[in-house]
Amino acid sequence: MYRTKSLEPFSRHFTGQQLLDMLELHEEGMSTTITVKPDSVDVLAPILDKYKNAQETNRMLYITFTSVVDYMWLLRAACECLAAFERNALLYLAAAVSDFYVPQDEMPTHKIQSGHGAPTISLQLVPKMLAPLVSLWVPLAYVVSFKLETDENLLIAKSRESLNKYKHKLVIANILQTRKNRVVFVTQNKTYDVLLSKEQAHKGQEIEEQIVADVVDRHQEFIREGEMQQLQQQQQ
Repeated sequence: MYRTKSLEPFSRHFTGQQLLDMLELHEEGMSTTITVKPDSVDVLAPILDKYKNAQETNRMLYITFTSVVDYMWLLRAACECLAAFERNALLYLAAAVSDFYVPQDEMPTHKIQSGHGAPTISLQLVPKMLAPLVSLWVPLAYVVSFKLETDENLLIAKSRESLNKYKHKLVIANILQTRKNRVVFVTQNKTYDVLLSKEQAHKGQEIEEQIVADVVDRHQEFIREGEMQQLQQQQQ
């Protein structure tokens, strides 16, 4: 689920006119063919292969939203679909949601006229979705949230505060200035850094690869714990 015109899987690797610069036109009589430039094949082919694989195995569902209200309703609908999977469901809530918004019923119907002077806009707090999501919509799922801060001193405290308040499983915390090479995993029991070295960055690796691998491991452990609990209950 992603906001319209934001980065998308696979195509995010090609910004601006980058993809078009990799292609060549060949006109032969009445027909025209398009090919990939030889020096771009090694760049495009692996990404295209992953995209085709995701399509053919039905592993990717694209759902777009425009406003924060759209996001909230679609998130609830997604949770309703995932609730039946119980512990096998994983929600990775990476969207940076606004703290304030203008409710739909307060939005102007027509263009605001400058002749009326400077407008006074009243913003409302965006409803906190994490509380009902964890306690009501998908109470058995493995829920991951993100915490972005600009002050290192607040990072862990804010993450712990979120865990204690909403009772979900994991907060992935990061600092705005270093978000591409360092994140902090915060759980109820421990805190540790996930780092991307300069060597890894030079090789084209991204910190998200490590994040996702770690989250998958944690989710698998969470599922195993649930299976053990069920087994123990059956034996009692």
